[in-house]
This record gives sequence, C-alpha cells and structure tokens, in this order.
Amino acid sequence: MKLRIDKFLADMGQGSRSEIKEYIRKGLVSVNGAVIKSPSEKADTELDTVSLNGVKIEYAVFEYYVMNKPAGVISATEDSREKTVLDLIKSRREDLFPVGRLDKDTEGLLLITNDGQLAHELLSPRRHVDKTYFVRTKGKLSNEHAGLIAGGLRVDEEFTALPGRLEIIKSGEESEAFITVHEGKFHQVKRMMEACGCSVTYLKRISMGGLKLPKELEPGEYRALTPPELSDLKKK
Repeated sequence: MKLRIDKFLADMGQGSRSEIKEYIRKGLVSVNGAVIKSPSEKADTELDTVSLNGVKIEYAVFEYYVMNKPAGVISATEDSREKTVLDLIKSRREDLFPVGRLDKDTEGLLLITNDGQLAHELLSPRRHVDKTYFVRTKGKLSNEHAGLIAGGLRVDEEFTALPGRLEIIKSGEESEAFITVHEGKFHQVKRMMEACGCSVTYLKRISMGGLKLPKELEPGEYRALTPPELSDLKKK
C-alpha cells in the first residue's frame, strides 16, 4: 500500500500534518535513504524504509488501544458539541473508531481500533461476546433478579435479553453487582435494572470478551493492547 509521506508519518503518531511538513522542509525525512522534498511523495508501507531524523518508522496497518472511558465523554469519532473518546487520543491516525458505544455517563473499557473486521466480529449478535459491567443501583437486587437474568430477562414488550449473569456484591437500599450481557442494545443494562425495579446510579464496563480493563488505567487514559491481550480478544 502506497501512502503520502505526511499521512504515513501522521498515522504513526509522529506529529500533525503541519509538523511533518516542517520536518520535511528541514530535510529530516528520508525514504530508502533519500531525503524527500515534498509531503506528497509516496512510500510503500511494506517495501520502503521511511526514516525521521535518522530513526526508522515502521508502519502498522492496524492499531488497537484499550481506554478507560471517563464519564462525560461520548463514544463517537467526532462531534461538533461534545468531547469524544478520540479527542483523548494524542497524535492519532484518522481512521480510528470506538468499537461499540458506552453511554455518556458510563465509564470503563472501550476498545479503539481501525480494524473493521475485528469490530464486526465483536459486535455481531451471532458472536454473543460477553460484556461485563460493575453496576451500582438505587434499589435492592436479589437472587430472584439473578435468576430472571440467567433465564433471559424480559426487559419490555420489544426486548427480551439473552440469558446473562448477575453476581450480587451488596444488596440493600443501594446495591452493587457484576452483570454480564451478550448484546449491546441501547441503554441495555440500565433498562434491565429498571425491569428489576432498580435505577442505575453508576455503571462501569470492566471486560469485553477476553479483554479486561487494565487496573493501571485511570479514567481518560489509554494504551496499546499487548500481543497476549489482542490474542485473547480474537479468540472465538
């Protein structure tokens, strides 16, 4: 695949297009050892050797990041009024997107990538990929609710959830639990809790398939997936 050299370097987080143009003007960018003169010159991502200030820059076709999404940020690629999860990623390539959505007030694990095939597999209803959340509710969660969820909770007239799992941590006027679901319906966990007579006061996704939210990530932080994490995520 051939790319303009400014896009090649921008995709690899080496700066903005304007910054890269300045590097080129200063003679800091070379392709196969030859200093280039224009950002419109192209390099083959597989065959050519691109260097910036003497350092070889490898091109990655796909990138994978795990983010601890903070509350108040929307799961979108762009928005004219709201801050998006991609606004939190510095020096990012232009083709990244979040895999699925978390509500604006929901925190936790969000996968960000440019691998459309993996995203499709993770979100496909046929895959039934586990999504586990920590939930805090106003209202008492009980073993009866756990049984209803295990059997496939009838949420409303239009939606009956696939069988899931509710692990109660604390039960009382304020309850806490882990809930695992397999779909990604709009406001699904909140609607399920409402069907149980509770209202959600806090919600955080802690895992998706084989990928778990890294404990070291504070809200708003992200990092690249490790090879073992990517392998676990891709397991069928």
